[in-house]
Amino acid sequence: MAAGVVIIGGGGHAKVVIESLRAAGETVAVIVDADPTPREVLGVPVVGDDLALQGLRAQGFSKLFVAVGDNRLRQTLGRKARELGFGLVNAIHPSAVISASARLGEGVAVMAGAVVNAESQVGDLAIINTGAVVDHDCRLGVACHVAPASALAGGVNVGDRAFLGVGVRVIPGVTIGADTVVGAGGVVVRNLPDAVLAIGAPAKIKGDRS
Repeated sequence: MAAGVVIIGGGGHAKVVIESLRAAGETVAVIVDADPTPREVLGVPVVGDDLALQGLRAQGFSKLFVAVGDNRLRQTLGRKARELGFGLVNAIHPSAVISASARLGEGVAVMAGAVVNAESQVGDLAIINTGAVVDHDCRLGVACHVAPASALAGGVNVGDRAFLGVGVRVIPGVTIGADTVVGAGGVVVRNLPDAVLAIGAPAKIKGDRS
């Protein structure tokens, strides 16, 4: 079996993932990217686009991480990688603090300085970015993204593919719907439905005058 992790994605998010994996003792072998131009990202060679995945699997590579910021695309690529027989690894920086009672799915990124507290659950392919806090009993859906310096109080539910921008704050017990975006600096004090954009403090759905 070929050694090392295959990375999908060659942008800025991939750089942070590569460094997190290395800090955790993993070897990052190759990158596939939508831009297959031969190059290196932090010393890791780009060997093609996602069409190269089948060949890499045939070479014996078995571990993969999807380092793509777009939530829906990350979910799609994760599904494709699994269908090809890859196992999705987690990229957890050693400085992250994760409760022993928390439960993480597969393909999850937990970046430097992030915290995941007691009995929280994090879905597959979710991102908990640099310095973000997920307090006790939260539920984070598949392929959601909690951006840097955001803070979720206890019992918050975040739907699949939702995006919480930089510095978002969420009070206890709130539910944020699937595919919803909360803009940077937003303060969420009430439930938000699926597939809306909410901005401000307190966060209001764009176009909602209530």
